[in-house]
Amino acid sequence: MAKTNKKILGREEECRRLERCMAADNAQLVIVYGRRRVGKTFLINQFFENRFAFKITGIYGESRAIQLKNFVTALNRNSRKKYDPPKDWYEAFELLREYIGKLSKKNKQVFFFDEMPWLDTHKSGFLSAFEWFWNDYAQAMNNVVFIVCGSATAWMDNKIVKNKGGLFHRQTCKLYLEPFGLATVEEYLLKRNIRWSRYDIVECYMVMGGIPYYLSLLDETLTMKQNIDYLFFKNKGELWDEFEHLYKTLFSNSEKYEAVVEALSTKKYGMTRDEIINKTGICSGGDLSSILNNLIMSGFVRATGFYEKKKKETVYQLADYYTLFYFKYIRNNYGKDEHYWVNATENPTRRVWSGYAFEQVCMDHISQIKYKLQIGGVLSEEYAWSASADEEKGITGAQIDLLIDRRDHVVSVCEMKYSVNKFGIDKSYDEDLRNKIDSFVKATDCKKTIQLVMVTTYGLKSGKYNSLVNAEVMLDDLFRSV
Repeated sequence: MAKTNKKILGREEECRRLERCMAADNAQLVIVYGRRRVGKTFLINQFFENRFAFKITGIYGESRAIQLKNFVTALNRNSRKKYDPPKDWYEAFELLREYIGKLSKKNKQVFFFDEMPWLDTHKSGFLSAFEWFWNDYAQAMNNVVFIVCGSATAWMDNKIVKNKGGLFHRQTCKLYLEPFGLATVEEYLLKRNIRWSRYDIVECYMVMGGIPYYLSLLDETLTMKQNIDYLFFKNKGELWDEFEHLYKTLFSNSEKYEAVVEALSTKKYGMTRDEIINKTGICSGGDLSSILNNLIMSGFVRATGFYEKKKKETVYQLADYYTLFYFKYIRNNYGKDEHYWVNATENPTRRVWSGYAFEQVCMDHISQIKYKLQIGGVLSEEYAWSASADEEKGITGAQIDLLIDRRDHVVSVCEMKYSVNKFGIDKSYDEDLRNKIDSFVKATDCKKTIQLVMVTTYGLKSGKYNSLVNAEVMLDDLFRSV
C-alpha cells in the first residue's frame, strides 16, 4: 500500500510499521497520536487508500447520543443494514461484533476509530465498553486490525498508551507522529513546485513549524512573506483564528493551558515551575503538573533540565512555533495591516523573535547538529544552563541556551545566531562568549573539554575574534536527513 502511494511523505518508518501490522498473524491494536494538524488521519487514509471495513470519526463537543448515532450511521453504511441507534456503547460494540462475525476471515479487516477522545464524552462509558469489546472478542480475531487515533495527545497517552485497566499492554503498535523536519519540508515544497531559498524555508518553519496542514495551505504563486500575510494577517485568512480552536479542541479547561503558554511566550529562556505559578496564578500541585505534562506530550512545551541540577529545577520552554508567533504578532496585529509581514522586515521586534525562533529550530534539529560535529553516534544529553553573579566564585552571571553533554568527555556549548548574512564576532560579543564559558566552568566545576559551537545561517565572517570558536554549523547542515 504505502510502497506505491507517493502522497505519503516523510513517514517511511511509520509506513514500515503499519506494513508489519498488516503482515502479522494476530489481532492488531494500533495507536496513532500526535499534535493536531500533524497528519495522522492523512497517513492512515492514504496508507489504506480509504479502504476500511469500518471507520468512525468522533464529533467534537457532541453528546453521547449524537456520537452513538454517528456510530450506527457508519455501521449501517458499511454493513448495508438499518440498525437502530444503540442505547449505550456496550450495545454499540455488540453490533460491531455481529458485523465483524459476518466478514471474510481470509482477508485483513481494518477498523479505524479517528478522533477517539471525542467519542469518550463525560460519563459516556465509551472507554470501558471498548476495553470489554477488545478483551472479550476482538483480540482473538487474528484478521482484525484496529487503529485508534486522536489529536488529544494527553487523552491518548493516559487512557490508551498508559492504560492500567483492560487495555494494559494490549496495543501492538504505537505511532507518535512528529512534525516534519526541515529536510522533509523542503522536499514537500519542491513537490508543490515551491522553490524557495533555504533561508525562506527556515523563516517559514519558524512561523508554522513542520505541521503538514499548515504547509498545505501555502500558495506556490506567492513569495514566502506574501504567504505569511495571506494566511495570518489577511482579513479572514486561513490561520488567523487557528489559536481559538487549537487548545480548546485538545484540552478540557483550556483557559489554564492558554495561560501557561502565554506566560512562557514572554520569556525567551523559559520558566521554572515556580515562575509559571507566579506568572499565571495556577496553584501548585496535580493541576499544574497535569497541564505541563499534557503540553509536553502534545509538543507545545519543551522541558529541559539544568546542567548538574535536580529535576525539580527543570525549565519549561514554549516549543510550538505557531503559538509563539500568535502571541508575538497575530493577537495584536490582526486586521491592522494585511501586508504586515512584508512591511515588518526591519522591525526590531521581528529580529528578537527570529533569534528566539531560530534557537527553537536548532533545538528541534539536534541530530543534524551532532552529525555535523561528527558525534552522531556519541551518547549525549542536552541541557540549558544559567548562573547568577557570584563575586566569591568570580562569576559575573551568564546564560547558555544549549549544552550538549557528551559521553566522550566533551561539553559542546552552542550559540545560535540568525542573520541574513555571515555573522561577525566583534570584541563585545567575544568578551560575552568568554564570560559564558568561564562562568560555566567555575559554577559547575566542569572538568570536561569545552567546545564552542556557532550555529549560524551562513557561517562566520573572517575576523580576529573567531579564535574561540571550535566548530561551525550552518543553515544547510540543518537540512540533512539523518
